[in-house]
Amino acid sequence: MALSKPKISGTAQHFLECGTEDCERNCEFYCNSCHHQMCKPCRDQHLKIAENKNHEVVLYQQRKRQLPVMKCKIHPTKEIDIFCEECNVPLCSKCSTMQDHRGHQFIDLEIIYTETFEICHKELSKIHNYFVPTSKDLQREVQEDATEVKQIMDSIRTSMKAEAQSLKTMVDTVLSENMEELNQIEKSLLKKLKSQEKTFDDYITYLSDLVKEFQSYLSSTELSNFTTKLPDNLKIKSIPETTKPVTPEFSSAQYSKEDVDKLLGKITVTNRKEKLRRVEPMEIASFSTSMKSESKQTKQDKDVKSDKKQTLSLSASVTKVREFKVPGVDKVFHVSLDQSDRLWISDSLGNLVQTDLQGNLIQKIKTSGGIEGFHTVTQGRDLIFTDKENKAINRITQDNKITEFIKTGDWTPCSILSSHINRDLLVGMKKISKGKVTRYNKIGKELQNIQREDKGQEMYNYPFYITENINGDICTSDIYKGAVVVVNKSGQHRFSYTGQESVLSPYGICTDVLGHILVCDSTSNNVHLLDQDGQFLSLLLTKQQGVHRPRSVCVDDENNLYVGQNLTNTLTVYKYLK
Repeated sequence: MALSKPKISGTAQHFLECGTEDCERNCEFYCNSCHHQMCKPCRDQHLKIAENKNHEVVLYQQRKRQLPVMKCKIHPTKEIDIFCEECNVPLCSKCSTMQDHRGHQFIDLEIIYTETFEICHKELSKIHNYFVPTSKDLQREVQEDATEVKQIMDSIRTSMKAEAQSLKTMVDTVLSENMEELNQIEKSLLKKLKSQEKTFDDYITYLSDLVKEFQSYLSSTELSNFTTKLPDNLKIKSIPETTKPVTPEFSSAQYSKEDVDKLLGKITVTNRKEKLRRVEPMEIASFSTSMKSESKQTKQDKDVKSDKKQTLSLSASVTKVREFKVPGVDKVFHVSLDQSDRLWISDSLGNLVQTDLQGNLIQKIKTSGGIEGFHTVTQGRDLIFTDKENKAINRITQDNKITEFIKTGDWTPCSILSSHINRDLLVGMKKISKGKVTRYNKIGKELQNIQREDKGQEMYNYPFYITENINGDICTSDIYKGAVVVVNKSGQHRFSYTGQESVLSPYGICTDVLGHILVCDSTSNNVHLLDQDGQFLSLLLTKQQGVHRPRSVCVDDENNLYVGQNLTNTLTVYKYLK
């Protein structure tokens, strides 16, 4: 049977071809004895030849690698083909009979060569399929981190400049007011002194006239003028009394660099330890091409929520995890996350309490808030809440100082949210039968007013609760409109959701890591689940699951769903994503 070298095509081959001349079938087997690749028919034909009867034919993947031809230095006519296990050296067959190797154990060098060859191939495969791509992904992540650091630093610079400009504006305003006050005082004092000056002008004129009268007496020759008393009009009047003005004093401000730091803000470096970059185990990373591409996409996103999004989906059913009583309130109308270990919870009477995740009371404050979503927590863990009575927005810092930092004019603030995308404040407001959403930056500067759609129609009546989706959409539940009103971050109307079969009574609203919109329907005792384009997906919770008049919903960083109700201070926690 004629054998030939493996065919080499000018174009890429999808399958290894049989090495037998003129055979175009695919290779499946390999003869370890004559190092020939062959198809099944050629294998059968090969083994029928008497001289090949004892040849070792195996699957191609199990083949032995052909040894490179290397002549023995001691016996130049012999090829090196065995390995002395005791001396740990390769030999030719004749060397094995020599005195130095007599009685030693030998092994076919082809076996060792094949094993080593396979190990090298596996290691190369690991390098090309895992270590190089993973290293490049991590390198890309480092580059993205560098870009992110630059962006964050630019953002901090912008914020610092904004803070400084805000302070400068306030300083200019105070200086202008003080200057105006000083000008008025100066004007008043100079007017008074001018009056006193005129008084002395009049008195000096009077004295001049009196001098003339006396001189006329002196020049008179009539004795009667000197023998009688001088007339009363020639008696000298007293010098007018005047007062010396009291000028204001200026008390210079006593401030230090630390005071300026407090006004302008200070750069702090957290004590958090740097986390090791996430490296997928090689078994997972090489599981499949699709999994690998998903992993790369996750690294490029550089977002923990995006990472979770790769693996999360809706569960077939909703599971109650736990529930607990909230002390200090009689109902649960709104829940704000305070990072991952605490909650702020309010009722309809303006009671606002902070608890841990087991319902243990940490602190309680009294506000003018009520049945709306009137409080939120910033990324810096400051509590922000609306003050309907004073038409203002207040801030409580970590040291429990309450400050009023935004006045809303003739609009009453109802609902509020601190954006975790850009730290802006989104405030739902109402005035008589009109409503709007106003965006402020973190220092209280008004940036945007959202009130009417493109055709001039009012979009809001009473923006009761407000939230923000992962794509920047602003979602409000408007109780008077009976709708969930959604606009994009530019304020353009995207859609309004008004329920399914019955009239929607929307209260608490939130979004999750997948962009779902969850809204309480208090009248129908349901929690509706929508996608980010407003398509109804399901009634996530219903009366049959024990939900009665739901008023508040909130999803935490672990994708737990918190649901508060109207007639109880029990907060219930569910799992609905897997």
